[in-house]
Amino acid sequence: QVQLVETGGGSVQAGGSLRVSCAASGYRDSPRCMGWFRQAPGKEREGVAAIYTRSNTTYYADSVKGRFTISQDNAKSTVYLQMNNLKPVDTAMYYCAASFTPFRPSRWGNDHEYDYWGQGTQVTVSS
Repeated sequence: QVQLVETGGGSVQAGGSLRVSCAASGYRDSPRCMGWFRQAPGKEREGVAAIYTRSNTTYYADSVKGRFTISQDNAKSTVYLQMNNLKPVDTAMYYCAASFTPFRPSRWGNDHEYDYWGQGTQVTVSS
């Protein structure tokens, strides 16, 4: 059974940085795409960033471009989200997701494209 475990969330002041990690396990063939999503209270879940694991191609929401960086460490089966210059609007539960189906770049931010999800890690940014 595929498992995704997020770590690294926490509280930080605006302008600060955090790195969240997602350790994946329980699969034979590697996921084709790994994504990070977030959901703030009262809001819908939104795609933040994704990485196509075959080519290392990355995708970002406009709201985080230039501030967030997604990366992968294949040896550790881990995906990271480095978040810099954090803003209070970035406060949310952050979820890692894995897709094992053929990847469609235009739909990287659609949560229906992902097969497995982690339990989430809270990121809180204070002003």
